[in-house]
Amino acid sequence: MTLWTRVAGAAVLLLAATGCTVETPGSAGPEDSAAGAGAGDGTGAAGAALTAVDGLTVKGRAPMTGYDRDKFGSPWADTDSNGCDTRDDVLKRDLKEVKFSDGDCQVSSGTLDPDPYTDKDVTFVRGGRSEVDIDHLVALSDAWQKGAQKWDASKRIALANDPLNLLAVDAGRNRSKGDGDTATWLPPHKAYRCTYVARQVAVKKKYELWVTAAERDAMKRVLSGCPGQKLPSGGTSTQAPKRFHAGRVGRLG
Repeated sequence: MTLWTRVAGAAVLLLAATGCTVETPGSAGPEDSAAGAGAGDGTGAAGAALTAVDGLTVKGRAPMTGYDRDKFGSPWADTDSNGCDTRDDVLKRDLKEVKFSDGDCQVSSGTLDPDPYTDKDVTFVRGGRSEVDIDHLVALSDAWQKGAQKWDASKRIALANDPLNLLAVDAGRNRSKGDGDTATWLPPHKAYRCTYVARQVAVKKKYELWVTAAERDAMKRVLSGCPGQKLPSGGTSTQAPKRFHAGRVGRLG
């Protein structure tokens, strides 16, 4: 038996005795996919969210001049080409007790159990006034003022439909948020704030969007309370397929 083997064996026995776990070289890390399990729980393999804040560019907010939702493409485009629109993809991912109106694509009902912003159960029923919205964690108008106005249409469409930037939430809270960033709005459910801010940091890093000084400070203030919060990763490409176009014509081809 080599010295390394004896040392490694002793370490494993010690960890077992204390209830801790150890990852051996080559073992799989945590699965991290914005479209799959763990998408909204803040887990990730991209390092600490707090550390990532320091890598974001800090600049002043640009004017809203020229902003139009149509410049981010038709709402809920099927950019991952799975046959379902993005809204239904997110509803399927985030709701429980999901029922469909057409096979396994169009969601007819389900429950947010619980809603991440309020920690209360919210029922979704398609048609009429919905109690569930799909929130862009980084609002599109906020993105426009912090870099997206200079992008091509493909990147803007990608941001608008990236599961990493989307979350099913209570409609009332989403509408009260508006286009607020971390400096101006946080979920009332305090236990979710670290996960929420980490997702915003991840989106801004992925798409190279800048933050204001006040926004950076607010991000660091929240994440300082949870320094081990991981930075989520995953989602879709930062370039939408070429068949999608921004403007009122939406998808072509």
